[in-house]
Amino acid sequence: MGVIRFRLKELIADKEFREDRRITLDEVAHSTGISRPTLSRIANQKGYSTTTDVLDKLCEYFACTLADLAEHVSNTNGE
Repeated sequence: MGVIRFRLKELIADKEFREDRRITLDEVAHSTGISRPTLSRIANQKGYSTTTDVLDKLCEYFACTLADLAEHVSNTNGE
């Protein structure tokens, strides 16, 4: 069994590089309507589960696909 890993931090870093400016979770929260605590959990909590509505809003904000936002990571320790 594996876990879904969200690439939120990477997407923020990519957007910061493209736009040559700092982007905070507060800005993402304001722009998407997703609460900052939810964004923080997505970014930092391994195995966090969220709704398709949240995923849709993040894909819209970052102009990306769901595959760009999240990936399935297999459990490599045999559990």
